Amino acid sequence: MIARAPGSDPAQDTPRIGRPEHHAVGVHAVTTAVRMAERQMGAVRGARALLRVNQHDGFDCPGCAWPEEDKVHRAEFCENGAKAVAEEATRRRVTPDFFARHSVAELVGRSGYWLGQQGRLTHPMLLEEGATHYAPVSWGRAYEIIGAELAALASPDEAVFYTSGRTPNEPAFALQLLARRLGTNNLPDCANLCHESTGSALVETLGVGKGSVTLDDIHHADLVIVAGQNPGTNHPRMMAALERAKDNGGRVISVNPLPEAGLERFKNPQRPRGVLGSGTRLTDLFLQIGAGGDLALFRALNGLLLEAEDAAPGTVVDRAFVDEHTLGYEAWAKDARTTDWDDVLAATGLPREQIERAAAMVLESRSVIVCWALGLTQHKHSVPTLREVVNFLLLRGNVGRPGAGVCPVRGHSNVQGDRTMGIFERMPEAFHAALDAEFGFTSPRHHGYDSVNAIRAMRDGKVGVFVGMGGNFVSAAPDTPVTEEAVRRCALTVQISTKLNRSHLVTGRRALILPTLGRSDEDRTEAGPQFVTVEDSMGRVHASRGRLKGEATLRSETAIVSGIARAALGASDDIPWEEFAHDLDRLRERIGRVVPGFEDFNARVRVPGGFSLPHAPRDTRTFPTHTGKANFTVNDMVVPEIPEGRLMLQTLRSHDQYNTTIYGLDDRYRGVHDGRRVVLVNPEDIQRLGLTEGAYTDLVSAWPDGRERRAAHFKLVAYPTARGCAAAYMPEATVLVPLDHTSDVSNTPAYKSVLIRFEPDSGTEAVVVI
Repeated sequence: MIARAPGSDPAQDTPRIGRPEHHAVGVHAVTTAVRMAERQMGAVRGARALLRVNQHDGFDCPGCAWPEEDKVHRAEFCENGAKAVAEEATRRRVTPDFFARHSVAELVGRSGYWLGQQGRLTHPMLLEEGATHYAPVSWGRAYEIIGAELAALASPDEAVFYTSGRTPNEPAFALQLLARRLGTNNLPDCANLCHESTGSALVETLGVGKGSVTLDDIHHADLVIVAGQNPGTNHPRMMAALERAKDNGGRVISVNPLPEAGLERFKNPQRPRGVLGSGTRLTDLFLQIGAGGDLALFRALNGLLLEAEDAAPGTVVDRAFVDEHTLGYEAWAKDARTTDWDDVLAATGLPREQIERAAAMVLESRSVIVCWALGLTQHKHSVPTLREVVNFLLLRGNVGRPGAGVCPVRGHSNVQGDRTMGIFERMPEAFHAALDAEFGFTSPRHHGYDSVNAIRAMRDGKVGVFVGMGGNFVSAAPDTPVTEEAVRRCALTVQISTKLNRSHLVTGRRALILPTLGRSDEDRTEAGPQFVTVEDSMGRVHASRGRLKGEATLRSETAIVSGIARAALGASDDIPWEEFAHDLDRLRERIGRVVPGFEDFNARVRVPGGFSLPHAPRDTRTFPTHTGKANFTVNDMVVPEIPEGRLMLQTLRSHDQYNTTIYGLDDRYRGVHDGRRVVLVNPEDIQRLGLTEGAYTDLVSAWPDGRERRAAHFKLVAYPTARGCAAAYMPEATVLVPLDHTSDVSNTPAYKSVLIRFEPDSGTEAVVVI
């Protein structure tokens, strides 16, 4: 079968390649952010917006979930945060006239970058079955259509409600309430595609699927290990926290297949040395690991720590902590001592002396934090890898004390909060019981679909209605042609969005676009100015108040969910949906009685800076696991096998994008300009495979079932990746990842471990053969 992948623009197909940079941020980042803000918003609106970002009386950045530093500086935003704000607060508009001029067939051939640059959506739009163009529709009629389609389903489980991590707490809670009131737990979200492995590993080992550290812990850690993460592009404000750790005498080990400019040197534009000087060198030891080798690395580190304990009993292992707070140590230690160094070196690609140097740094450090992102969570063996990270920290008592702990760094600004609010297909019984008691109905207990299983269900004709609140599901999901064909089998697809993307163009038989207010937009109802709340990556909840005037035709996400709910459930449903739509305080009162840690929600979130949610391992060194203790786990060694003529590909972001949102066509830190169809390969691999630097090639992934997937016309770029590894941007390379290539336990797509080969360029269109 041959399927056409997302359209491309000629400019993206002919990238220019320069030299990678070796520092991040600096004055250049500030000027880049200002230029984009002015281009998208205008000088006055741009200044007003950027000065409100991450302020107590302003709005939360719609980009990453890194916590806010103390307000030492007035400006609290980064380059990519400024780009996210500019994209949302742009003056450009996508009106009904735009849809009248452009057919769906024309738009589906455009790139994601072009679509995003058209501006903010302004009116509800309907694509009727068989129609070639979207047409405007009233809000009331849109709700009626959704309500009728939901009512026509044979089972509530034929509906799917997907959520992006940019959705604030209040509409997230409302959406899960709607789904469960209808009778389904089909609540997939973007966490299924990124950090689900984190939650799976941490719940099993520590009892809480969230990080255990605070910003102050980062500042005062002796050692921070940053593994599988690129803060310079994906979480730029994290570099300021690492800089403070360095100022306090801490050290940093970075673990990554690619050198990342932000972990090499940070030029803080709010410090003289960042403007006039050379900035701060962040990384003390760089371990350029082969993709998927992190499990072997942490097994090796643990083996070295046990050897040090054997040589000097009582000086390495925190036996008091281990004996009082953990289970499974003896079985784990017995297995850890069997680690084979030949396997370690083959899996990691690292020299033994580098790993031993890392172990020495650990032994010299009383408090250790491990930070990670998708480089650890999107492999077949991600959950065992993260369980081994927990073993590493438990061994020396580095959980539940200052300057130590687990630090998964989330992506979207409220992806962690959405899970807290109940956006999960398998919420615990305590949540269901509280929800039932508060709203007077019995919520379904059977498990729903996660993101991958939702695609499988759509593919198999088991889903009639798909509702997406934010995000770009079609582009974010794996196996692009399979996902697109699955979505097209739905009777109705609904997208609640701020801007145009590919998910509006790959639709069910009928489709609705419902335009919503963004994070920066003012939401004023008859009850007065409204605000929403978000939870950052470290479990702190705070308010976000939009201040910019938006289109009068837009509605808040909570109002949209409430309108759908009333149409679907009817006038007799006694949940006060209209009240929630107009007064978020009323909704927060109900959240406070359902969700643990949100008691007295309205009062506590009005305190500047908000409040921290309870975290038993951090707060009391108690562990609500199935055993009542923190659990050591035995995790089998995995040595990724790369056959002759193949490389291990990982998908990643450019510096000019956030997930599937493309801000521009440059990846400045990696030296890629004016294009995105590139594949980064070690020069030695280029020579060994008989390839030609600068040539165009097809990337082909082959799988045990005999199917192949092809992404065409990628420029071959010599880059200092780990040998045997390659990298290309998502979503362009997402076509290479099969739907069933997922992490064990978590079912997260394994975007970071795709075996590819190279074939001659087949042309400028991306063709996928499956």
